Amino acid sequence: MKKAAGQKKKLNILVTNDDGYFSDGIKVLARELGKTANVYIVAPDREQSASSHSLTLNRPLRAQKISDNCFAIDGTPTDCVMLAIHLFFKSVKLDLIVSGINHGPNMGDDITYSGTVAAAIEGSILQIPSIAVSMSDYEPDMPMTRAAKFVSKLIKAYPKFELKPSVFLNVNLPPDNGRPYKNFLFTKPGVRKYKDIVIHKTDPRGKSYYWIGGKPKWQKTSGTDFAVVKSGKVSISPMKPDFLDTESLKKLSETDLKL
Repeated sequence: MKKAAGQKKKLNILVTNDDGYFSDGIKVLARELGKTANVYIVAPDREQSASSHSLTLNRPLRAQKISDNCFAIDGTPTDCVMLAIHLFFKSVKLDLIVSGINHGPNMGDDITYSGTVAAAIEGSILQIPSIAVSMSDYEPDMPMTRAAKFVSKLIKAYPKFELKPSVFLNVNLPPDNGRPYKNFLFTKPGVRKYKDIVIHKTDPRGKSYYWIGGKPKWQKTSGTDFAVVKSGKVSISPMKPDFLDTESLKKLSETDLKL
């Protein structure tokens, strides 16, 4: 059937996360985006928080087909993006990758650890526009519908940003307060300091074990993701997976160094 004049083509959106395909965040997000887009889901079959941008290379991956457009993988979020694009939905031209909604914040230095953000990084490497979305200070059963609606509006506005596919957006929302999300600011990542980052304890058999964690403290700097979310607004940070320091490269290239 031909589309009526002026009727827009539905976007093809890949949805993933690091909390698992069963999490509230991804379910609500997929349902909301599915109202106006074709949604394809490939997500971990268990929690993969802090998996960062890791690929599973030392063992085979296994997949469970949940439905025609949904697969659960026993791997990382990056694995999910790779399998979605190169196998499960390789015949689909994906317009966008959305990772989330994560149960907890992904701001500042924590961005480098995040599996949620890593999925968006993989999308940007593959030149597919990508967005990572997280709910700060998430508590079990916190409503996610208003957050998902904000993401839907952000996607509609996305073409206006005129971003290169190599740039992805890292979005952090303040906790749901029962009102629609409207206020937002474009931000830069903040800095988070940890105290007692490695905790050493002894088990009942006298053997040592360790927890990586500790109490975090954010530096209070205006214009950062943390400061904006703390003020009750949505933080949107444009990011690139580019580690090159061009200034240092130029400086080093001009150095007369012999080794």
